[in-house]
Amino acid sequence: MSVIYKIVARSAWEAAVAQGRFDGASIDLQDGYIHFSTAAQAQETADKHFRGQSGLVLVELPVEAFGEALKWEPSRGGQLFPHLYIPLDPGLALSVIDIPLDADGVPQLGLQAPQ
Repeated sequence: MSVIYKIVARSAWEAAVAQGRFDGASIDLQDGYIHFSTAAQAQETADKHFRGQSGLVLVELPVEAFGEALKWEPSRGGQLFPHLYIPLDPGLALSVIDIPLDADGVPQLGLQAPQ
């Protein structure tokens, strides 16, 4: 199974679980799709966009659950990133893990990129 990841504030994720729907964080709403990363992309995303932010979780989701609503589009450095064009059902999460920060405030995801 292929998986993708969403870094999100725990409070936003808990609200989504309670509502049964995640429409995205502010950047997602602004861009018109929910941003995700692969295991190989997630740590750079965390460092670039979430440095110094505590209270984050890493949500792991199965690619296969989204069908054609998930598009792989060029972004940072021309890499293809997964973008979801429908609201996310939080019940699809395979795992939700608290993200610790290192001494420099960088979120530490602990993901190993597939070889």
